Amino acid sequence: MKSDIEIAQEAEKKPIGEIAAKAGIPEEALEYYGKYKAKIGESYLNTLKDKKDGKLILVTAINPTAAGEGKTTISIGLADALTLLGKKAVLALREPSLGPCFGVKGGAAGGGYSQVVPMEDLNLHFTGDFHAITSANNLLAAAIDNHLHFGNKLGIDPTRIVWKRCMDMNDRALRSITIGLGGHANGPVREDHFVITAASEIMAIFCLASDMEDLRARLSRIVVAYNYQGEPVTAGQLNVVGAMMALLKDAMQPNLLQTLGGTPALIHGGPFANIAHGCNSVRATRAALKIGDYVVTEAGFGADLGAEKFMDIKCRMAGLSPDCAVLVATIQALKYNGGVPKDKLHTENLEALKKGIGNLEKHIENLQQFGVPIVVALNSFVSDTEAENAFVEKFCREHGCAFSKATVWADGGAGGEDLAEKVLAMIETVPSQYHPLYDLDQPIADKIRTIATRIYGADGIELTTAARKSIKTLEEQGFGNLPICIAKTQYSLTDDQHKLGRPTGFTITVRDVYVSAGAGFVVALTGDIIQMPGLPRVPAAERIDVNTDGEITGLF
Repeated sequence: MKSDIEIAQEAEKKPIGEIAAKAGIPEEALEYYGKYKAKIGESYLNTLKDKKDGKLILVTAINPTAAGEGKTTISIGLADALTLLGKKAVLALREPSLGPCFGVKGGAAGGGYSQVVPMEDLNLHFTGDFHAITSANNLLAAAIDNHLHFGNKLGIDPTRIVWKRCMDMNDRALRSITIGLGGHANGPVREDHFVITAASEIMAIFCLASDMEDLRARLSRIVVAYNYQGEPVTAGQLNVVGAMMALLKDAMQPNLLQTLGGTPALIHGGPFANIAHGCNSVRATRAALKIGDYVVTEAGFGADLGAEKFMDIKCRMAGLSPDCAVLVATIQALKYNGGVPKDKLHTENLEALKKGIGNLEKHIENLQQFGVPIVVALNSFVSDTEAENAFVEKFCREHGCAFSKATVWADGGAGGEDLAEKVLAMIETVPSQYHPLYDLDQPIADKIRTIATRIYGADGIELTTAARKSIKTLEEQGFGNLPICIAKTQYSLTDDQHKLGRPTGFTITVRDVYVSAGAGFVVALTGDIIQMPGLPRVPAAERIDVNTDGEITGLF
């Protein structure tokens, strides 16, 4: 069996100009980054504003497992299937982070014969967007310490600096550090920590900004610290927003690639969904809706995280309304949620499937609460049995969902034609009644409680003393009417990654709350979630290499 990277490297790619022409994007709108990738220029994006929007299809999933559910693979296969059915389809996906790429998860270019290519370029460096975001973030961090060094005119309390440096790599040693150890000339001593770039506020701002002026306004609103009077100090007060804009200017243009099936793919922005809002950029999604008749996008991890944030944060802010949701599941993941160990997932086990399918049931209910019609896509593996497939199909029909078994990893778009037909039929016959889960004018604690009880299935929330204090301060400072971005483990509906399936009788512990004023949401940290992941015992980086012909190997 060929690996993902071997399939991608052997594929015959078209020059990106041909893909652009197919999508109706003129040559002069492209800024080429080699033969197979390009950025779409600002002036062309401005010409799209008055065009009619296509239909928006969200792909999400059940809670992920170590076996992998293939949400991106299904997204790509669905888009290629729509193309095969003669529809003008466009993908709108996130960019991969180097952290997961060299860690556990691998890249984010899809898999098998449902991939975005060139996958090596996409997974490694790409067009430099992550580097631009990292640089802008760290420029602001440097400006804060420079301001302290030269007199601290703004009266920043060094013990209340909340802006953190970032890097796009898993590095647990940077979770808690002390800086400024070289004496006065090298900055005052203070505790600090790094976050991974994908979880940084600049990444969230980058993905939620509608245009350059909105970007400027959001960057200016960033709360970097508090002064001795307890008042917020913003990035705008440090006078480096213009320089940050200069670093982000080119990155703000969406990237154009292609799938193995020749479908145009706008890949832009990459926030994690467990510690950020998990959606690609508003700019890319809006552009895709103007360019294509059907747009396939995804929201990270399970419907409890990415889909909820897509509905409650991105759609609300950008004025988007999804027409259909595709919920991805696998037999293996459902059996894992039913208590089967990873090394026994390839054996038929209907009892474990019946026990674990509660996880799928909860995510169906989650999506139904937003008023969006649902198609369940079963990502097929060769070890799945007819009895297992039939059980899941029957379960979905009993819960009011269309069902499709997809073989897009092995068969590309052809393996997703049934799924595409089900999605098209759903869009044509069941109008979306999309609405957010909660009202923005609710108190912060009530909004967190609403998500925890209605989406996670918790009995309630437990606020630590620090969280209560932070909520009181934020509401007093005028941040109480923002949407909520909950940072929580992706592996469970609870805040404990070991509680699988559909747990009951639990509470969600909120240990702290802070504002991402530029992004426009309040972040609630739950359980033991951290903003800087670490590498596993045997990281994927140990398998990656370059051969004598200069080709990358081992990337997945």
